[in-house]
Amino acid sequence: MKVVLFCGGLGLRMREYSETLPKPMVKIGHRPLIWYLMKYYAFYGHKDFILCLGYKGDIIKEYFINYQEYISNDFVFCNGGKEIKFQNTDIHDWNISFVDTGSNTSIGQRLKAVEQYLDGEEMFLANYSDGLTNICLTDYINFFKSKDKIASFLLVQPASTFHVVTLGENNYVVGIDDVVKSNLWVNGGFFIFKRDIFKYMNLEDEDLVYEPFQRLIRKKQLIAYKANGFWACMDTFKEKRMFDDMYDQGNAAWEVWKTCSNIKNLNNS
Repeated sequence: MKVVLFCGGLGLRMREYSETLPKPMVKIGHRPLIWYLMKYYAFYGHKDFILCLGYKGDIIKEYFINYQEYISNDFVFCNGGKEIKFQNTDIHDWNISFVDTGSNTSIGQRLKAVEQYLDGEEMFLANYSDGLTNICLTDYINFFKSKDKIASFLLVQPASTFHVVTLGENNYVVGIDDVVKSNLWVNGGFFIFKRDIFKYMNLEDEDLVYEPFQRLIRKKQLIAYKANGFWACMDTFKEKRMFDDMYDQGNAAWEVWKTCSNIKNLNNS
């Protein structure tokens, strides 16, 4: 099954990095966020990627053209470096299409721009490319197939913290407390679509979640899958630091190829 990755946005909330990098190229440890996301899909057998490029797309192209396999794989250094024998590899069986979809286009416009690359596909996967998860993708896909609908997205509960303020007389602040709102469900950016999604996209300048999703809702063709497990996105420097801390502490929950090594690739379509 093909995987469409929306990786061309400006990443304005990550200004510390976005002035020099597209957000999917911000690193966690030795690899960029997009690598972990692609590795996740590949673990479940989905290795045919369509990258919707835009802002600083040349950096993503250069990363894969000059891919350094040794960074994340064990190898034997032979003959003074004249020969390197890898114990395992990452991307040798990945197929990656690099498509320029514009720097200021919406998600819907990016999806329409790669429609031709999905010819012959009954279903495909798509992703915002700003978050990671450890949910079982095979379970999610089987759920989607069982419902026989056109579109689905991952439903997640972010651990959002709010500063709740208590006011006294004359607007004097008498207390500030952190409250985590855990009953809020949001779109996690992991999508599954039937190719019929394009029938609900009437105009090339429409965004995905607004006009097309509203049409799907009216036809009862949009469903959500509740995530029970880790999910987090990288929208801010604080969230970037959280990913770094988890990685440094050996708690990279999104690395399912390490933590779920006993799971077989049940879906190799």
